[in-house]
Amino acid sequence: MTTRHDIDASFTDLPYRHLADAALSRARDFNVSHADFRFERVRYQDIRVRDGRLEGASDAEDVGFAVRVVLDGAWGFASGVVLTPEAAVGVAETAVRTAQVSAAMTLSPVELAPEPVYDDAVWVSAYEVDPLSVPLEEKVALLADRSARLSAAGGVRHSRGSVAQVVENKFYADLAGTTTTQQRVRLHPEFEVHGTDDASGVFDSMRTIAPPVGRGWEYLTDGYDWDSELAELPELLAEKLVAPSVQAGRYDLVVHPSNLWLTIHESVGHATELDRALGYEANYAGTSFATVDRLGTLRYGSPAMNVTGDRTQPHGLATVGYDDEGVATQSWDIVREGVLVGYQLDRSMAHTMPGLNGGRSNGCAYADSPGHIAIQRMANVSLQADPAGPATEELIGRVDHGIYVVGDRSWSIDMQRYNFQFTGQRFYRVEGGRLAGQLRDVAYQATTTDFWGSMEAVGGPGTWQLGGAFNCGKAQPGQVASVSHGCPTSLFRDVNILNTTAEAGH
Repeated sequence: MTTRHDIDASFTDLPYRHLADAALSRARDFNVSHADFRFERVRYQDIRVRDGRLEGASDAEDVGFAVRVVLDGAWGFASGVVLTPEAAVGVAETAVRTAQVSAAMTLSPVELAPEPVYDDAVWVSAYEVDPLSVPLEEKVALLADRSARLSAAGGVRHSRGSVAQVVENKFYADLAGTTTTQQRVRLHPEFEVHGTDDASGVFDSMRTIAPPVGRGWEYLTDGYDWDSELAELPELLAEKLVAPSVQAGRYDLVVHPSNLWLTIHESVGHATELDRALGYEANYAGTSFATVDRLGTLRYGSPAMNVTGDRTQPHGLATVGYDDEGVATQSWDIVREGVLVGYQLDRSMAHTMPGLNGGRSNGCAYADSPGHIAIQRMANVSLQADPAGPATEELIGRVDHGIYVVGDRSWSIDMQRYNFQFTGQRFYRVEGGRLAGQLRDVAYQATTTDFWGSMEAVGGPGTWQLGGAFNCGKAQPGQVASVSHGCPTSLFRDVNILNTTAEAGH
């Protein structure tokens, strides 16, 4: 049972309500059609160890507020860090002046999809132990001990460990009457070993596949089977160092969630952000092949493919109660039985396509700091399991000649989210339905629709896991957001496999 937490008193003691009243009252004087106020405090702590010793630790805190307005059909935005009502009034006036200048250059007037009013709503993410409440010495000792154990194992030249911790508080208010106060916690722990095969000179690494999560410090103690995963890392690395190089060609693939989440992120998550599909967003690898004229007809993948967007998934990295436009978060279909049926929306994007989601945003607005404007950001985009689907072992048993893929590593995708290739932490040869040792130098390559169209089966609920990342980039100036992607182990037929060493020589 998850502990219920209150909003941290050190946040609620800050004067954000007075600042909001001053800023919104001043914005109203200019007859704006919309104004909102967002106050944030985001605290970060990163710890890094190497070979059992502390390598570095850092703490940071970002505190400030932002005012956003719509005036004469144009956006205006400004932010500040001086926490006085007078400063809040000045920031509101700057936002209004920005909108006044922008209005002359705005061809399509900004309009926001309607949203109910939420009066003083409060939401706190699901966690047990606030990681920033744990003494630094205790956290360093835990990481150093695990790193030292890894370094002491045979064949390991070096080991490293790290944990990124974030505690984020936000207050939102708008002229319509919505006010929300939220708190969420997230962690990204990682351990890795490095080694060399003396006979061949091959150098490589092996990393844990434990995902980042929206949980507290309990994830590092009793919330995951760290002992088992750490114990097998040196052996997995030793096998990888002497594994044969893959023969390029066509293979059936069984892909574990620890790898498949990243393929979902790049080829489905970003491709179904509506601002990309409409051509408004072209940073960080471009727009999208999944354009709105193909909604309801695009065969994205096989009938086994059912993908949802979800801002409510427990422990998801993109999970909140209300987004940065005061929208209550939801879950919805993006791909149903292989066909594109939905997009991720914020309020301005939702207004452009009133036939989607009943003309309402599905809660996908987010700003990564008080100094940045809220933009459309990715939900927890997840591939659903088959309720009666097979276990991972059964999926492997269906393969005569193939590869089993575990863990994420590098990736590449084109400007339309269409042509891609992915590598992984480890690859196992599959012969006659059985694993037959690791392979090296493997990358799988396909177009988005060919790859998802080749998906023959998805595993059952017992194979479904939540993966994700802290570092999803978008926009200009760039913003970084965290996001999770759940998926089951899945079987793909006849996928092109590249030998990365051979390709590097071309």
